[in-house]
Amino acid sequence: MRHARGFTLIEVMVTVAIVAILASIALPQYNDYVRRSKISEATANLLGLKTRFEQYFQDNRSYCAAGGCPTCGANLASVSSKYFTMSATCPTASTFTITATGGTASDTSMAGIAFTFNEAGTKATTVSSGSTMAEAGYGANAGCWVSKQGGVC
Repeated sequence: MRHARGFTLIEVMVTVAIVAILASIALPQYNDYVRRSKISEATANLLGLKTRFEQYFQDNRSYCAAGGCPTCGANLASVSSKYFTMSATCPTASTFTITATGGTASDTSMAGIAFTFNEAGTKATTVSSGSTMAEAGYGANAGCWVSKQGGVC
């Protein structure tokens, strides 16, 4: 009696279908996980910069000097961010706003999202309509940093 070796075409097709279904579920979840990890980089950098601004304030009793923001250049230059461009403004000596804008020259995967933080501790997220982040389900929130789809903080 001969024993058959190998797989039938039906068995292979069923296996391929199962793998395709699992991949269609896992890939979007993985992509969202990667986005959330990139967001945590931005929020960690913002908190680090806020600490530096507060230290400057403790030493000089202002966030900025009369000629502008002396700490902005040095503090921003010391922050290494692969996915976000960091910027800061000091409208007055007692106020500042730090912004992490998605997208850099080497990586634009986070383009369309921006996180802000100010001296009062107010956090905000803005998302450009039509951007890849908006299409991925991330929405704006004026009261926090969005970390999940649907504008969830």
